[in-house]
Amino acid sequence: MSEDNKASVLDKARMAARAQKPFSIKSYTLPPPTEMQIEEILATFLGELDRDILKDSIAYCLRELTTNAKKANTKRVYFEEKQLSLTDDEDYRTGMTTFKSETLDNIAYWLEKQEKAGLYIRVSFQIQSRELSIKVANNTQITRKEQIRIYDRIARSRAFRSLEEAMTAVLDDSEGAGLGIVILVLMLKKLGLDEDAFDIDVENNETIARLVIPMDRTKVEHLSTMSEELANHIQSLPQFPESIMELRTLLEDPDAEVSAIARALSKDPALTADLLRTVNSARYMLPRKMDNVVEAVKVVGLRGLRQMLFSYGTQRVLGDGEDNSVSRDLWEHSQRTAFYAYGIARYICKRKDILDDVYVGGILHDMGKIVFSNLHPDTVERIRTFSLNRGIPSSVFEEMANGIDHAEVGAQLARQWNFPDVLVQTIRHHHAPLKAQPQFRDVVATVYLANELANMHGETYELIDGRVLRVLRIDSTDRLRTFAERLQNQYDTEYSTLTRQRND
Repeated sequence: MSEDNKASVLDKARMAARAQKPFSIKSYTLPPPTEMQIEEILATFLGELDRDILKDSIAYCLRELTTNAKKANTKRVYFEEKQLSLTDDEDYRTGMTTFKSETLDNIAYWLEKQEKAGLYIRVSFQIQSRELSIKVANNTQITRKEQIRIYDRIARSRAFRSLEEAMTAVLDDSEGAGLGIVILVLMLKKLGLDEDAFDIDVENNETIARLVIPMDRTKVEHLSTMSEELANHIQSLPQFPESIMELRTLLEDPDAEVSAIARALSKDPALTADLLRTVNSARYMLPRKMDNVVEAVKVVGLRGLRQMLFSYGTQRVLGDGEDNSVSRDLWEHSQRTAFYAYGIARYICKRKDILDDVYVGGILHDMGKIVFSNLHPDTVERIRTFSLNRGIPSSVFEEMANGIDHAEVGAQLARQWNFPDVLVQTIRHHHAPLKAQPQFRDVVATVYLANELANMHGETYELIDGRVLRVLRIDSTDRLRTFAERLQNQYDTEYSTLTRQRND
């Protein structure tokens, strides 16, 4: 869909919201661009109600319902092709044994079949007296047994007092079916609503899942046991190592000579090794390997060295992940993000003035998540698995599930450690770069895009915020795809080389 058409749809949605009239969008296959448009329509309705803050929580609930509707339609055509009955217990067990694996392996085939069969998903929004009603309908009738299973899941959710508790007890549930409904009901509870805000029934040969959200009764919980524990942990973390602070002081001295800086740096063997590894990487493309610290300092430059100290010191305090596989994976993701950010700034944006900032911003963007992983590695792994399976950004679920915004946690820690404003802004807004202060927006937008590309797991590029691409003056999805593939190949080659060097 063109940008003009998208704008037209949102304008119509806005007019419907203001007039308190229903607005619907219908799809047979619910592709990712349509999912994104549905969330934009939700944001439009919430904006009219001055409840933008609820967007992420309600968007999760809405995506759960649309996914279930899409799955129900796929299940119908799958069972028909297998000549199985949804109402027969033995047939149902037989079909569900292979349903997930067979449909996921060839989803395009099954989506085409359900479109030919005229099976659709329709999402409707309406405001009535500051109450937002959302209906997700699909034209296959839910069976009585399926409905009972859903109500059973709703009943299960009563056993949990919070999403935090459910994270521990539920996310490892091997059955999986209906798990999202438990989280949905708990999400509503987190907003101050009870399970009556959600219902599912059959009306006029359609299965209709309904959310009714009275805006004046909603609330957003910001604190939880985990977030309180995390805040205390941040306060207890030490400042940067003394050797790093001495180097930072020396770098601020305009009269300091390069040789004196190199001597001070050489006192820290690990930092020296990091410096030499950096200058000998593809980032600098030197004609031959360099092993002279003074020359290395000249190549990196004082600004580049200053930025390197932030990432090096952070790893010294928070750990490099050697004893924590989740933390190690996060640092590896951060390295990839930094590499991508540097490439985007250099070759697409052609901004040499922000190269150092975007690189270190990429290294440190997830430092809040790393802090949390050191305290709760199992929970981080559950969140990551659940979010990947559900197709939602893990950052969204982390905040909703734990009352924790890892970007804000990282920004608070960066501020505590006296990081420059550009890094604090990058860490805080790397999921929402348009919220960054204007003077830092190009840096934050670059790290946002690099993080999105580094997190790609088969998603379409249309899910990347087009407004951010315009900030970076990227006007072609094909161009971005080609460049992203080149970055991935270059990083994989360089990373495997560095791994061999470290192991030798």
